[in-house]
Amino acid sequence: MDFLSADSLPWLKEPQRRLRSALEMGHLPHSLLVLSVPGLGAEHLANWMTALVLCESQATRPCDACPSCRLLRSDTHPDAHVVRLDEDAQQIKIDQVRELIESLTLKSYRGGYKVGVIEGAEALNANGANAFLKTLEEPSADTVLIMIARPNHRLPATVASRCLRLRLSPPATDEALAWLQRNAPGANPSGANPWHAALALAGGAPLLAMQLDAEGLAAIDADMRQSITELAEGSVDVTLLADRWFRSNPGVRITWLENWITRRVHAALGAVTSQQTAEPVRLPAALLKPKIRALFELLDAARDVRRLASTGMNQQLALEALLVGGRTALGK
Repeated sequence: MDFLSADSLPWLKEPQRRLRSALEMGHLPHSLLVLSVPGLGAEHLANWMTALVLCESQATRPCDACPSCRLLRSDTHPDAHVVRLDEDAQQIKIDQVRELIESLTLKSYRGGYKVGVIEGAEALNANGANAFLKTLEEPSADTVLIMIARPNHRLPATVASRCLRLRLSPPATDEALAWLQRNAPGANPSGANPWHAALALAGGAPLLAMQLDAEGLAAIDADMRQSITELAEGSVDVTLLADRWFRSNPGVRITWLENWITRRVHAALGAVTSQQTAEPVRLPAALLKPKIRALFELLDAARDVRRLASTGMNQQLALEALLVGGRTALGK
């Protein structure tokens, strides 16, 4: 576990300060719900908090030198437990939940805290989420449960309401671009900043933007333009296309589609184009020609797919339905 990587992400400094202060004052929450879009380092923060809580140093924590820190480094600490979605699974299994609950009810092996982390908590089904209720209502001593979910999660209110919420926000664009320029592999030494497009696609999340290197972003852009052409011509099998999207950055592709539709609507109305899609475009009904109305409907559908991606739905089927609508809208 690389629990010190959070220190290299400046937008996490304030959450780190708040958590450290809570520990020092004896107000550490038993249950913490970290709300974050992908690419802000929520998992890094959870790893850092795990180390902060379990570190045995009497000075700076985490120290990266004590027995607990060394055990965390090797992923063998008996009091640290992580649950995440298994590969190719759509939901976190109830057996994973029960195993975590049982681990948290045992006595600490090292005489300190026990920490459980649930990554992608929105992938819990109703039974899995409700299994935590007793743990949340009657937490055992020196136990910390950290749940990571997207801001638009659909965790049961009975679960979410029993957790202290910590919302992570993207850094300012200038700060994010400067960080990428300093830290991204192969950053342009001339001072030119090539990260604007990647950061826009990543919704302002620097770590996700970093994954979209120049070559990868260009490849996705070319593939998406080809997809749009094929949809408009009706020359592609939407099942095969949905499978292609599902297997390669589906979230980024949905954001690309939102950007593309928004630019197309703006262009059709003679407005200034923008790479951003944060706000819906609202126009008088008289301006909503059939073609533009169809694009708005497609934009709404794309946003619904993105919002519901955290609910454990069958994302490939949702993409198929979106593409069927896209073929109708673009072919008009």
